Amino acid sequence: MTNTRRVSRVAELIKREVSQMILFDIKDDRVGAGMVSVTAVDVAGDLQHTKIFVSIYGSDEVRAETMEGLKSVTGYVRSELGKRVRLRRTPTVIFVEDKSFDRATSVLSLINQLSLKRGEAEDLEPESELDRESDIRSPENSDV
Repeated sequence: MTNTRRVSRVAELIKREVSQMILFDIKDDRVGAGMVSVTAVDVAGDLQHTKIFVSIYGSDEVRAETMEGLKSVTGYVRSELGKRVRLRRTPTVIFVEDKSFDRATSVLSLINQLSLKRGEAEDLEPESELDRESDIRSPENSDV
């Protein structure tokens, strides 16, 4: 049974090597169409399977084209990992598009829209009677 420390070290090593392969070694034009970065690598506990999460910058067509290119070079990536990483068995490789950045961007834009609406509502709302009375009764204004 492998320990989690070794699994995380292997995952980091695979992430670094695959990033280098994407930058310098993969000659498929489809992979170079979008800006690709490896965001995470998930390695199974038995070190037999890896999921490589990639973030792709570009339009939907570019993303689809880049994912097709990455799926076509999985054999090459696996063979290169076998040469570069010293493991008893080379893990199978699966590329998965990481859409967490897109989700984070959409959530952030929703929060910004809500804060703008809330700020506009506070600017338009007149001061109520209760707010004025609480200002009069506040401990800062009393001479007790």
